Amino acid sequence: MSLHDEGHTVAGWTGTAIATAGSGVLGWGVCAVSVPALVAGGAVTVVSVLVTWSLHLTGWGKPPGPRPRAEWALGTRDTGARDGHPGCVGCRLAGRGRPAGSLLAPVSGTGENGPAAARAGG
Repeated sequence: MSLHDEGHTVAGWTGTAIATAGSGVLGWGVCAVSVPALVAGGAVTVVSVLVTWSLHLTGWGKPPGPRPRAEWALGTRDTGARDGHPGCVGCRLAGRGRPAGSLLAPVSGTGENGPAAARAGG
């Protein structure tokens, strides 16, 4: 029995299976010196990334870092995926959430601390 969160998720296993198939087609293309097989294997590998990303965004992945033990089961859906995971590159690429530890705040163009005041030296 594992004492740590290995991150086994539907998104991870599905993406790994598709990427393995793509790698197999790529390897066959190298051995057969077949450009169409190389292109097909590359396309399947790219599809694996997109499928994994979309499954992660729909809640079948996991946030970065360890999860509570109750969420370790393979079929556990992540309810926080809709808002984005802090520090998750995939969520940031989809326009969700903020980076972990972000101190950035929206800046308005008005007020004494706005961009106009900074340009004026105030």
